[in-house]
Amino acid sequence: MYLAVVFGAAIGLVLGLLGAGGSILAVPALVYGVGQPLQTAVPTSLAVIALSSLGSLLPRERRASVRWPVALLFGAAGVPAAFGGAALGRLFPQRWLLLAFAALMIVVAVRMLRGDENHSGACRARDGRVNWRSCVPKSVLAGAAVGVLTGLFGVGGGFIVVPVLTLLLGLGAQQAVATSLVVVLINSAAGLTAHLDAVDSIDHRVLLLFATSALVVSLVAARLSTRLNASAVRRGFAFVVLAVAAFVAAAAIVNPSALG
Repeated sequence: MYLAVVFGAAIGLVLGLLGAGGSILAVPALVYGVGQPLQTAVPTSLAVIALSSLGSLLPRERRASVRWPVALLFGAAGVPAAFGGAALGRLFPQRWLLLAFAALMIVVAVRMLRGDENHSGACRARDGRVNWRSCVPKSVLAGAAVGVLTGLFGVGGGFIVVPVLTLLLGLGAQQAVATSLVVVLINSAAGLTAHLDAVDSIDHRVLLLFATSALVVSLVAARLSTRLNASAVRRGFAFVVLAVAAFVAAAAIVNPSALG
């Protein structure tokens, strides 16, 4: 059970510092670290990510940075998509889902390593305001994509939301992180609801230890996030994600029986 504490703390650390990315490690940690079958790991991951996101939003300075209209737009688009992603996940063998998940991890890591941060925002008008007429369709599509990934893989999707908020809407780093956490919270709650049929299989001891450690660490990390070099943290995390992706892919091919 101590592994649940260790992995939960690691996920809370990443989520608190970056507002994204921690959920990408939750499912592999639960499957290969704790020994849960994939159908149990997904709803457990969603519960942990929801609680961690909530914890990361508790500091007043972070809540003040949330762009609520943007967060609610993304979240509203992601809720029905999360149910679609959950239904899609039931159609494929767990082995292939984990291989697809490993591919997703590689994409996330590459994006983090590229680390382009100087964006004016494709939806910004000349006066600095958001041009909602042109950006609403793009935002809805991005929110729906996040929802599908949430329901399918049990991830919060912040690794998509943060770059979209900076690239598309031109939000600053702290605004993008804070707004992303609200979207992650909404999507995780929707994804957990979509997996209600598997909730009975959740090991509540693992969930409690995992979620508590993630929540506590995310609170501390959220307060430290403004004092650390976000680019260095992101690059280091990207290398961890690449290593975990390689392990997940190899394990899914060599030892699929571990999936339960």
